[in-house]
Parts: sequence; C-alpha cells; structure tokens
Amino acid sequence: MSAEVVLFYSPNAFGTVDAIAYRYRTLRISDLKTGATRVSEHQLEVYAALFCLEYEIDPFSMRGIELRIYKDGRAILYHADPYFIKGIMDKIELFDGI
Repeated sequence: MSAEVVLFYSPNAFGTVDAIAYRYRTLRISDLKTGATRVSEHQLEVYAALFCLEYEIDPFSMRGIELRIYKDGRAILYHADPYFIKGIMDKIELFDGI
C-alpha cells in the first residue's frame, strides 16, 4: 500500500488518493474522511477510473476493485462494479477531449 499517490490522466483529470495498492489484479483504494460532510464512495470510484486510465488497465481484467472509507473509527467497504468504472473512464476521456 502506498500513501498520498497522485493519479494523473491529464491536467484536467487528476487526484491524490490517500492510500492505494494494486496486487494480484486487485485494486484497493482507501480514503480517510475527517469532516462533517456525508460519506460517499463516488470520489473513490473516480480514483479507480483515473488509475485505470493512467496505467492503461481494463477494469474488466481485474479480480476486484475494493474501495474503503475510514470515518469515525469505522471502515466502510465497497466493491466497485467494473461497468461503472468503465463508464466513468469514458466520461473522463470524452470531457478531457472537449
């Protein structure tokens, strides 16, 4: 697991993930939330899409995409759908071109 990793697809599409690991075709992304805002996995899904775009990895070739949010002393685990990640990738590519 690596901490504070910048995922960069283009000057228009990038972000810094709190922690990330890609081993044995499984992507794991973790994010620590300390604010009072509502917790959502959508930011982590975008990070997964950026990872796939940057490293040219097909999300359908992965064994799993595990997204974890840590907030208030608990961990929330999401298993991302490769179809949804691919849809985000397509949107990033489309809007980056515009």
